[in-house]
Amino acid sequence: MGRAGILTNSTMVCAPLMARSVEQMVVDMQSAEAQGADAVEVRLDCIDSFQPSQDLETIIRNKPLPVIIVYRPRWEGGQYEGDEHTRLEALRLAHELGADYIDVELKVASDLVREVKSKHQTGGKVIVSSYLSGATPSKEDLRHLAASMQATKADIIKVVSNANDITELERIFHLLSHSEVPAVAYSLGERGLISQLLCPKFGGAFVYGAMEGNSIPGLPTLDSLREAYKVENINSDTKVFGLVSKPVSHSKGPILHNPAFRHANFNGIYVPMFVDDLKEFFEVYTSLDFAGYSVGFPYKEAVVQFCDEVHPLAKSIGAVNTIIRKPGDGKLIGYNTDCEGSIASIEDALKDQRYINGESLNSPLAGKQFVVVGAGGAGRAIAVGAKSRGASVIIFDIDLERAKSLAQVVSGEAHHFDSLAHFQPEKGAILANATPIGMHPSTDRIPVAEVRSKKKQNFISVLFIKTFFVC
Repeated sequence: MGRAGILTNSTMVCAPLMARSVEQMVVDMQSAEAQGADAVEVRLDCIDSFQPSQDLETIIRNKPLPVIIVYRPRWEGGQYEGDEHTRLEALRLAHELGADYIDVELKVASDLVREVKSKHQTGGKVIVSSYLSGATPSKEDLRHLAASMQATKADIIKVVSNANDITELERIFHLLSHSEVPAVAYSLGERGLISQLLCPKFGGAFVYGAMEGNSIPGLPTLDSLREAYKVENINSDTKVFGLVSKPVSHSKGPILHNPAFRHANFNGIYVPMFVDDLKEFFEVYTSLDFAGYSVGFPYKEAVVQFCDEVHPLAKSIGAVNTIIRKPGDGKLIGYNTDCEGSIASIEDALKDQRYINGESLNSPLAGKQFVVVGAGGAGRAIAVGAKSRGASVIIFDIDLERAKSLAQVVSGEAHHFDSLAHFQPEKGAILANATPIGMHPSTDRIPVAEVRSKKKQNFISVLFIKTFFVC
């Protein structure tokens, strides 16, 4: 592996700007520069009462960064609904006034590109773009699309899709890495996020990031691109790791793992991966460059079947939360770190709060009542860990049969989730929340929130441990 940060890529970080006035566009360009953008994309079709001659001169005269001028028509997903001749004249004018890039749709590109290049051979560059509806086309269809875009003599080609599944993005990465001219290619929405984050790895010309306070679905923020992901350090040798989950936007993993990679001088990136279908995901992403995964809700049990080998502890638990791809043969090895990680953290909390009763015990959990709410992958790991420390385990779940199955593994009791409100814990019992209750955005909720006041008070008088895993 290369040392992180030694090689830098040529990918530029671009902030899309969609202000309603020219004055705000100028302010936003300054803000984008301050937030770490290398370029800005100015959407003329978003400006109210746009006056081409006056407004373009103001924008270009005041640009602090390279500017991409876009005037997107309604038929290509934009807001402009006026005369097509007027729209193209505005793009010609932007090029004449010194815009660094103009973005032209493939449908109208051939004549316009030839014209502006014949008039201004040393002027700004032309991006020829295509916005695709529906599922991302096949690699072959994308290859033909790229060829038709290159035939216009574009300086840069740009393809934007709206992925229905993360597996479609592999075709985007293939397009980027095989394009004969500089290319921009990404997919919109939460499932398309990694098409932005991994753009530099596959040679993309621009990666897009939203300014603070102007969130755009599927786009990372400029701050996260610069601070959490350090996209300027990503290159073709960068190894990819990620959280396989659904949902995934709540993940704190990138701000934990990416700095750790850099601290260790390891050329890797950790990204959130919104996965709908595990089977398709592992069938598509087989490259050794996709080197490992954290596994989150709701896949910790289901993912076991897609591992080529499973560590004995993970096998005994029946859940995997960490997968490593062997660099030699590409086999996927499944592990469970939830078990020891969560139990050790709970033991530390007990010791810090002096819950040891003075007896000499190997674990402060020994002999304690340990209530696990949730019998999924995380719950299984916690329950097995608590049992291994000598605790008496009680399982609650909305699926009683599921609770009974886990209780049998740990020689514990099983109850339906609805009975938790009436459960009377022993003094000093531990409650471990292994359910989605309390996940983003309702982070202040706990499984017993609806218990009547007196019983809730009794329950909360024991020790509560809200378990969570940084993925």
